[in-house]
Amino acid sequence: MNQRYESKWAMSWKALLYDLMAGFRDDLFDAEQLQKEWLCFVGQQFHTSQLRLFHIDRQTQPTCADEQESALIKAVDAPYLLYKEETSKGPGLYNLGFRLSGFCKDKQLYLLLNADEELLSDLTEEDLLFFAEESSRLIQWAKDRQEIEGRVNRYKDLFDATGKLHSSTDIEFVLKEIIAALEKAFPLYSYHFLMAMERSYTGLPVSHFNFDDVSEEGMASYTKGTIEVDDICSILYAPLIGKQGVYGVLKVNFAKEGQLPEMKKEFIRMLAAAGGGAIEKVMLYEQSRQLNADLQLINDASHKLNSSLRFSDVLSFLHAQITHSFRACEVGFIFLNGAETDIISGSSSFFLEAEGQELIRFTVNQLRKEKEAFFIGELEGKLEGVLPTFHAMMAVPMEQGTELNGFCIVLRREPYSFTFEMYKLLQSLIHHSTLALANAMLREKLEKMVITDHLTKLYSRGYLDRSLQKSLEKDEKGVFLLVDIDNFKKVNDTYGHQVGDEILIQVAQIMKAAIGKEDMAARWGGEELAVYFPNCSLEEGVATAETMIAKIAANTTPAVTVSCGLSFWSNENPPSKKQLFNYADAALYEAKEAGKNRITVGHYCK
Repeated sequence: MNQRYESKWAMSWKALLYDLMAGFRDDLFDAEQLQKEWLCFVGQQFHTSQLRLFHIDRQTQPTCADEQESALIKAVDAPYLLYKEETSKGPGLYNLGFRLSGFCKDKQLYLLLNADEELLSDLTEEDLLFFAEESSRLIQWAKDRQEIEGRVNRYKDLFDATGKLHSSTDIEFVLKEIIAALEKAFPLYSYHFLMAMERSYTGLPVSHFNFDDVSEEGMASYTKGTIEVDDICSILYAPLIGKQGVYGVLKVNFAKEGQLPEMKKEFIRMLAAAGGGAIEKVMLYEQSRQLNADLQLINDASHKLNSSLRFSDVLSFLHAQITHSFRACEVGFIFLNGAETDIISGSSSFFLEAEGQELIRFTVNQLRKEKEAFFIGELEGKLEGVLPTFHAMMAVPMEQGTELNGFCIVLRREPYSFTFEMYKLLQSLIHHSTLALANAMLREKLEKMVITDHLTKLYSRGYLDRSLQKSLEKDEKGVFLLVDIDNFKKVNDTYGHQVGDEILIQVAQIMKAAIGKEDMAARWGGEELAVYFPNCSLEEGVATAETMIAKIAANTTPAVTVSCGLSFWSNENPPSKKQLFNYADAALYEAKEAGKNRITVGHYCK
């Protein structure tokens, strides 16, 4: 306190102020209560109950309800002013005014009071200056105390908020906690997030960071990772920054308060940085989980694909995995056969439609031109004359060495709905699958070679034997047909063995065309062929054989005829496999003896 004033009145005022400050040192500070008690002490010191306190904006003229009050305030241009002029206002007259430091830099505090005249006559100018100076010091002390406590409370809130932010694995929760902490600290401000990540946010003031629309200050905050202020619009931009990058910008509108002290800027910066770190932690957690899931997918897929799956099973498995993992709407597997494209069974039916065909042509051209996988966020305008149903696509080639065998296409309806991580995962999955597909195709080719006659492409006799035996064990009936080309030796002697082979091929093709999907045609040996009809009646077997005999006679070049021996069985009295063959062989011999180009029915089990 100032030691220049030694009067009894000045020292009593100093003592009152000490008591007032002491009463507020240990308790939770309340500036409003301090002001009330200070006014009581002022009334006590000046022996009056008539006093008023005004907070006046430095930038505007005082607008008091009472004209006298306004005039008196305007007159106070020094620390104090004694009013000598008489007025007719009566009991509300003020005779003393003080100009004191306010609680805000842009506010001036005015104290008007009607002091006891006898007391006032005893006070010196030094007493009044002492009162003004010490009262201003009290106000400054209160202001500093309030700022310190506010700062302590804000940083306590910041500490609590930081703990909450880093305890969550949900970005929406992080953003909500940032808003809650800011609204508690600075309730007059409004807040908005500009997020660089494409996500959906429920019930939050969030929009996507649009590089074309954001302000210059907002762009600088995002690219530099620094606090930026647009003083014209009263907006602050604080980056949500982590160690690996900036994930968005917090936009703070402080127009209602008109100014933003450095202390508040620093608090917002620290909270935004804590939020950025928490968001980065959540994203790293999500990425680690996704990477885990991706590795698990590749591992499971590799294990499944390397098991003894058939080609169709491999494609079905891939289709299911891709649809689930990439939330795909359509999946296509296309193989290249020279200039031709084959849509493999297991692909979505969309690729059989006109739009799907155009997409396949586009993909083939792209792969042959670029020679690498690609993905497109928006297909509109890419396909000639087609308005696409699906806007996002990924295409990955199936390669063996340097040879392009085919490709996989994955589609979704929403534009830009595939991420780069999805694209890399699909590449890895197709890379691991290509070998499994090639192995499955090779295995099926080898299996087909084993059970197929090389010349006629009919089944081998061994396969027919095994299949017929299974039918005898599980079916109710069946027909076995033995076919022999008439005068085949003469054909070989006349036209040569090459023509004889051509005749065998022609007859085999006619036989395959005449039978059903469940029936089996095989080369029995030499010029003899055979057909087995599972679950077929005698009448149906005879009718099919007669049709076959007629077509062979009419559609072979040079023309040949065939003779057939037929045997039938039912589960009422089933024969052995050998008996069934013998019955058909005997019937064939009878057909030959009867003049050839005919069918003879052998044993018939009733």
